[in-house]
Amino acid sequence: MRRPETIALLLMFNAFERKIAARYLRARRGERFVSVIAIFSLVGIALGVATLIIVMSVMNGFRQELLSQILGLNGDIGVYAAGQPLVSYNAESSQIKNIPGVTAAFPIVQGEVLMSGPQGGALGGIARGITPAGLASLPTVSNHVIAGNLNDLSQDGTIAIGAGLAGQFNLSIGSSLQLILPQGKATIIGTIPSIETFKVAAIFQTGMQQYDSSFVFIPLAAAQTLFQLPNAATEIQVYVTDPDHDDAIKQAIQKCITLPINVQDWRQNNDSFLAAVTVEGNVMFLILTLIILVAAFNVISSLIMMVKDKARDIAILRTMGASSGAILRIFLMCGASVGVLGTLIGFGLGTVFCAYIDAIRQFIQKLTGTPLFDPTVYYLEQLPAKLDWHQVTEVLVMSLTLSLLATLYPSWRAAKIDPIEALRRE
Repeated sequence: MRRPETIALLLMFNAFERKIAARYLRARRGERFVSVIAIFSLVGIALGVATLIIVMSVMNGFRQELLSQILGLNGDIGVYAAGQPLVSYNAESSQIKNIPGVTAAFPIVQGEVLMSGPQGGALGGIARGITPAGLASLPTVSNHVIAGNLNDLSQDGTIAIGAGLAGQFNLSIGSSLQLILPQGKATIIGTIPSIETFKVAAIFQTGMQQYDSSFVFIPLAAAQTLFQLPNAATEIQVYVTDPDHDDAIKQAIQKCITLPINVQDWRQNNDSFLAAVTVEGNVMFLILTLIILVAAFNVISSLIMMVKDKARDIAILRTMGASSGAILRIFLMCGASVGVLGTLIGFGLGTVFCAYIDAIRQFIQKLTGTPLFDPTVYYLEQLPAKLDWHQVTEVLVMSLTLSLLATLYPSWRAAKIDPIEALRRE
């Protein structure tokens, strides 16, 4: 057990080492170049950490928003008949609803159509026939109605459209919209396109430009007539409590339905999108890590220059009784303080920027007069950001580790300086 005098001596040496390290970090006349490099290193680490946090958060936000919009309209699991439409869709939907973990299951009829407004013009889109109960199960649509009422969609000849489509065709509640099916009907004089006119009963705004300008909802019976699928459905959409763990539900669906079916979940339907987001996130993480790595090399160069400038001071400290370990710790403190302070500043900048990222975007957009986030290109109407604290912790640990590793060689070199040789050179 250490004696009190020994503990007091150790504490005194620790305070002495901290004071020397703080003094070396403060620039004096003739040493400002070394201090400027240290400041650049700190700024580089701070910007690297902040940029990495911001970019990863924005990518997480994009992934979450896009997936929520996609799943909000397309369901967690899709059940398709193998090579033919689903005829007994009501019985199959009831069987699927009884599976534990399933929150909703309803049939739809979906196909591509050409839409034409009363004032002319045409636009390609997707028409989806759905039951009133099924439409109520879509919070992406049912919770974002800006005009009209979805309950009116149960009437024949009614349609629900997105705000983007309403703006393009200048439509309002009660306006007419024609849906044209190019395949049409075969007659004795040839194929005649199927044309159905619908009255706008509701206008929704999901916040995703692609859906608001190309998706329309019509009654299931009207879609069966339009797409020539009497008493049949193209798909049964299934929603579950935990979309990330739906393998057991998929197996249960295949067991309870005896007909040949094809069951696909949201990962299979969006595998290319998920793969692209994952690869892009990994590449961006690697590229932005190089900023922190460059800043760590700046820490090495600044400490090496500091050790060279302080060689005489180190020699005097050694002759006064300072151990090589004390010299090592002094320069470790110098480098680590730059890394820790830069990491903390970058963490603060990154989290604050993510919290107000859309407000910052709008301010810059007003200031420059240039749109920075076009919804027609990025499919979202605002810039999303979602902080993943696990990723943030990884970034902070990586930055602190690189900063600490950058101080080891210069500190070891300072501890190995021979005081006699250093004073002799002076």
